[in-house]
Amino acid sequence: QAQLTETGGGLVQAGGSLTLVCLASGLDLVYYHRGWFRQAPGKEREFLAAIDLNGSHSYYGESVKGRVTISRDNAENTVTLQMNNLVSDDTAVYYCAASTYVGSSIPQTYEYWGQGIQVTVSS
Repeated sequence: QAQLTETGGGLVQAGGSLTLVCLASGLDLVYYHRGWFRQAPGKEREFLAAIDLNGSHSYYGESVKGRVTISRDNAENTVTLQMNNLVSDDTAVYYCAASTYVGSSIPQTYEYWGQGIQVTVSS
């Protein structure tokens, strides 16, 4: 059974940086495109970034473009989201996901999801 596990969340000061890592297990998710989303209280799930099967192409949501970088290591079955210049609006639960659709920003197109990890940015 496929499982995605996010690590690296926590409390960070505004202006700081954070790296989230998503580890896949139970399924060879190297055959899946991968993405990151977040959801703040009372808001819809928001697309942040996606990366294709071999990491050749990456896609970013407008709200975070220029501040985040997505990468993947298929040998380790991990996907990483590097976030810089964090602001209070970045406070949310962050999710990694896997999809057979390349570059999708639509949550419904992702088949596998992690449980999410809290990121809190203090001002």
